[in-house]
Amino acid sequence: MEIKAVQDFYPDDVAHCYGCGKLNQYGHQIKSYWDGNETAARFTPKDYHTAIPGYVYGGLIASLIDCHGTGTAALAAYRSENKDFDSLPAFRFVTASLQIDYLKPTPIGVELELRGKVIELKGKKVISEITLSANGKVTAKGKVVAVQMPENI
Repeated sequence: MEIKAVQDFYPDDVAHCYGCGKLNQYGHQIKSYWDGNETAARFTPKDYHTAIPGYVYGGLIASLIDCHGTGTAALAAYRSENKDFDSLPAFRFVTASLQIDYLKPTPIGVELELRGKVIELKGKKVISEITLSANGKVTAKGKVVAVQMPENI
């Protein structure tokens, strides 16, 4: 049985994000899941995601942390409301603030793991801390403040 990610349930009219949109054929299409009390996602950078030979471009790292942060917010909202991902209205979040700390160079050509922890869920705002690891070592971390997107945008 295939486990569906929260992004698989984003309504088509808001599923075009470059980082996590299922309908953006050129995007990263990351998928965020619960793994216990943390969220998880994986992404393997391509050779063209390079900064300097052998290492991932920092903008890609920021994009992955950003989109996993908004996915984490959606996961947290569904869990707090005890709703299924396909229930309406859909919980869809956008970034209000993004802070990234680059801890060490991230090697290219290996699968990256993103892990998220919900720090605060208050009304339509979710704050999460996201780590990005390569080969089991945290290379970047971020703090994402996500707010629920209005229904009529």
